Amino acid sequence: MFSTVTRRELLGALSSLSVLGTLSAATIASEVLPQRAIPSSGEKLPIVGLGTTKPVRFIREAGTGPIESVIHKLISYGGCVIDTSPRPPELDARFGRVLQQPEFRDSLFVAAKVNTTGKEQGIAQIEQTQRLFGRDPLDLLQISSLTDLETQWLTLRAWKEAGKVRYIGVTVAHERLYATLEAFMKREAPDFVQLNYSVMEYTAEDRLLPLAADLGIAILVNGPFMNGEFFTRVGGRDLPDWVAEFDCESWAQYSLKYILAHPAVTCVLTETTKAHHMEDNARAGLGRLPDRATKQRMRDYTAGL
Repeated sequence: MFSTVTRRELLGALSSLSVLGTLSAATIASEVLPQRAIPSSGEKLPIVGLGTTKPVRFIREAGTGPIESVIHKLISYGGCVIDTSPRPPELDARFGRVLQQPEFRDSLFVAAKVNTTGKEQGIAQIEQTQRLFGRDPLDLLQISSLTDLETQWLTLRAWKEAGKVRYIGVTVAHERLYATLEAFMKREAPDFVQLNYSVMEYTAEDRLLPLAADLGIAILVNGPFMNGEFFTRVGGRDLPDWVAEFDCESWAQYSLKYILAHPAVTCVLTETTKAHHMEDNARAGLGRLPDRATKQRMRDYTAGL
């Protein structure tokens, strides 16, 4: 038998079981996201961040207010990682003005991408992103979906050597690119790899996440909700009672905590245009995470819905 677990009910239940003492007192008191290190440098990043594909597109409809509120909420939990992709210049210009606001300018870790082909086209796209976002150097520059990989990687390496970008990496969002990604990881030395991983899409656990740990590569996770497919699967259902064992307060946190329980994951990227959803996502990084046996239970339970 299952029941909906509210935040107040969850904390009350945990208290009655005398397990609150097992949580980090500092985390509960301050509600600041834990951090994990970038292996290539030792710099630490909060474990929950923001993907901006949909929020930036939403600027056309609603202006910049929603994305500003979402970023404020992320920062209030100690978050700072903002992942971006090239959008029409008029949208990136408006988003760039948000990123350059005084309260954001020095508080964010901005990850950008190149997603075009050809050396000159790639350089032009990167320079446009840098100009519109006002980031010099860029924190992280990534080749999106391994597009024109050999050409763009030479550019990224040159930009890092010149001090125009702090970290470089690549992204994938589909398992069909995993073999190419694995070969690239073994051949080159990216600071970051971004890949798809969730409680419904966990192939990366087999080879890529262990390989990243072995090679000292930071991992950003995209698609934690499989573009909404996860919420379609669980929609209208109550959380099972046993999620209290790892301090889970919502279905969003169910998938995010599954992801964050893997030690190779540096930061999971969530997308939303609503501040209260960003708060829910950020809270997934607080409290306990599921162990290996519980992660298998979560996978089995989700598959059975």
